[in-house]
Amino acid sequence: MTTSAENAGNSGQSAMQTPEIVSPKAWEAAREALLVKEKAQTRARDALAAERRRMPWMAVTKQYVFEGPEGKSNLIDLFDGRRQLIVYRAFFEPGVHGWPDHGCRGCSMVADQVAHLSHLNARDTSLVFLSRAPQADIARLKARMGWDIPWFTLTDRFDSDFGVDEWHGTNVFYHDGANVFRTYFINNRGDEQMGSTWNYLDITPLGRQEVWEDSPKGYPQTPTYKWWNWNDSYVAGAVPDKKWVEVSDAGEAAFRNQDTERK
Repeated sequence: MTTSAENAGNSGQSAMQTPEIVSPKAWEAAREALLVKEKAQTRARDALAAERRRMPWMAVTKQYVFEGPEGKSNLIDLFDGRRQLIVYRAFFEPGVHGWPDHGCRGCSMVADQVAHLSHLNARDTSLVFLSRAPQADIARLKARMGWDIPWFTLTDRFDSDFGVDEWHGTNVFYHDGANVFRTYFINNRGDEQMGSTWNYLDITPLGRQEVWEDSPKGYPQTPTYKWWNWNDSYVAGAVPDKKWVEVSDAGEAAFRNQDTERK
């Protein structure tokens, strides 16, 4: 019997050097060995996010103007009443490959991966995209691609001032009253991973805002998992659902016991 790799070679394709085939017991042992490294990576990622929450902030003193569906907006308007703002500079404008039917393929792939924004919003965080295309073109593109992300038109040097005039990048801001601060920036392969609620929250100054996180004193934190909800059921100021608290508590206990048994 020939392997799939050999069949690939027989058909004229380059043969893949696939891993060895082992017994279920050996496979589980290999998985357990790799799991040790994966858990170490998870802890390292958590530690890096904790360090990120302690990064110094940069005051944003320059005024910027954006065009939105409702007209002109400033930077504070983009927060939409929330404390944190994540801004992705998406390339959709004349001169970009795909114009006028599509935006940049990479930026479009990022947009395709953005999770339901209600979960970010529940953590006092807004996400917006920025491009130089007029609002009419942005609305057309969003309708074609099925995107609900708030998307504004750049009118000044905001992109070049924040490192994203020639390549994709994600900036994070925090506002306290009339004061706006730049807290983080990630680009290149760093923001390839963006899209999930967790990765976005991990680059914000407040983080996931759960009690297990290592955050500076006084930062908002709530019990782990308890704020999670269906995307159509978030209500401002609502207490955690009693049944969900029971379910999540049981799940946490099961995982803790499992980890203890493995040590």
